[in-house]
Amino acid sequence: MTTISPSSKPPHSPFLSLLLTAFGVLLLFSCSNAYADTSINSKTLRVGTYSCPPFVIMDEPNNYQGLTFLLWDNIATELNIKYTIKVLPLKDLLAEVANNKLDIGLSCISITPEREEILDFSHSFYETNLAIAVKQKSHWDTFTHLLFNKKLLQILLIVSIAAATVGGIYYLLEHRVNDKLYSMQSRSARLVEGFILGLLFITKGPFNYYEFRTLTGRVITVLLAVFTTLFIASITAVLASSFTLGLITSDIKSPNDLDNVITGAKQSSTSSDFLTNHSISHKTYATVAAMLIALDKGEINAIVDDDAILRYQIKMAKSQGNFQQLEVLPYQFEKQNYGIVLSENSPYDEEINRELLQFRKSNQWKKALTEYFKIK
Repeated sequence: MTTISPSSKPPHSPFLSLLLTAFGVLLLFSCSNAYADTSINSKTLRVGTYSCPPFVIMDEPNNYQGLTFLLWDNIATELNIKYTIKVLPLKDLLAEVANNKLDIGLSCISITPEREEILDFSHSFYETNLAIAVKQKSHWDTFTHLLFNKKLLQILLIVSIAAATVGGIYYLLEHRVNDKLYSMQSRSARLVEGFILGLLFITKGPFNYYEFRTLTGRVITVLLAVFTTLFIASITAVLASSFTLGLITSDIKSPNDLDNVITGAKQSSTSSDFLTNHSISHKTYATVAAMLIALDKGEINAIVDDDAILRYQIKMAKSQGNFQQLEVLPYQFEKQNYGIVLSENSPYDEEINRELLQFRKSNQWKKALTEYFKIK
């Protein structure tokens, strides 16, 4: 065994010791700086937003309210976050977060695969669907819609042809021997009587068997009895359906009907993307409020946007006496999930998600949802 005596140890260098100490201090300083840079409460976060009632409401300058800011203020309080706010359009907001000019994006921003390619999102804090808003027709418009309804006109044509056919058959069989049914003197008047007989037969059902004098007429009456019963039932069903659709006050019932009308959507929104992906041409607007004004003025026939936003904004406008004829159709499609926008690989996502999920379970959040979306 070899023993190293104190005299065999390498000589101690003051310079080397000083160098090691300096390196250790530098390493410790770098680590502390790295931790400080990624700590969510170590700096003032840059937050971008835009108006989107009821999620972001800006009634006054620098006064931000609504569901999204209720959520964010709770997260900021719990995590001791300091932040500044910048208002800008959705397209610019997404671009600035993607380029790290903003740290956070807050509003009614849908989580989509395309956005996820360049951004990160928090967990969803609200789920909704796309919907269609239209302008109700006036009473006069409804009346003219019913009067000139294509189905109604088609049915009237079919009934007229059927009445003329039945009336013509009975005229040929009965007009010489049946003075009761054909009492007019002129031939043209008796033809009119024949048409009236056919029309009554088609619309009211079969006449009494004994009204007819000829055997052929009576046999035809029996055969037509079954046919006219089914015919009347079918006509009644089609007319009822046609009138009901007319009273709904809009020719638009689903996205399939948007091809034939002028449609509006918000710029750079998921609704605009949906219309584009389905090859539906549309006008774009900077805000939902601008779209609603255009719809109310008749500049467009329908608008597509998130159901919750449309219902809230139309409800609030009606409470102030505006947009009284606007309505949101019951048909919903294309599910949407709102999230907080973060830059890609953001160091803040875990802490924000943890507080977001916690607040979503709170009674304060549930109460806020009820207050904003209750029907008055």
